[in-house]
Amino acid sequence: MKFEYNLIDRKTYTYTEYRALIDSLSADNKTTGDNHSEAMLGHTSMNITRMNRLDKKAVINEELASKIKASGEQTWVVLSEAWCGDAAQNLPYLNKLAELNPKITLTIILRDENLDIMDDFLTNGGRSIPKVIALDPAKYVLFQWGPRPEMMQTKYNALKKDGLEYAEISKTIHTMYAKDKGVAVQSEFLALL
Repeated sequence: MKFEYNLIDRKTYTYTEYRALIDSLSADNKTTGDNHSEAMLGHTSMNITRMNRLDKKAVINEELASKIKASGEQTWVVLSEAWCGDAAQNLPYLNKLAELNPKITLTIILRDENLDIMDDFLTNGGRSIPKVIALDPAKYVLFQWGPRPEMMQTKYNALKKDGLEYAEISKTIHTMYAKDKGVAVQSEFLALL
């Protein structure tokens, strides 16, 4: 499948720019998107804390690092939003991976400003993020990933089917992330590459 979108005409962010945007918005009691409710501001604040921690502590396993370093030219387009907990748990790892190879460009775009792209990369019919779309130099999709590692997605689906409240589902999923320490996302990227 060819990625038919021109990103030159859209607002894109490097990881550093994305982090600066979130920090700036949070300082002004805002977040990305149109919903600046207390709940969304709370999610954004928590995500800043998560990303700060993972930026410092996340470690890439050696096998994946070797595979990334040997990879050819790619662009990873990531649909995200500041309030998304799964994005905060995974973007620091994606950034660390991309930093290992100068031929990999990590480009972040905001989901709600790019619904046309999002709607071509839905998860089970939903606009779930983060969504990674890996492109080769000719803009063909090499793979897509997201919104979370499969073990978390399976648990999320089961809890949602059981009718649990979102807050309880979120607590369970983020506990899984804390225990996993990036192993699942790295295993999945190792398989995708």
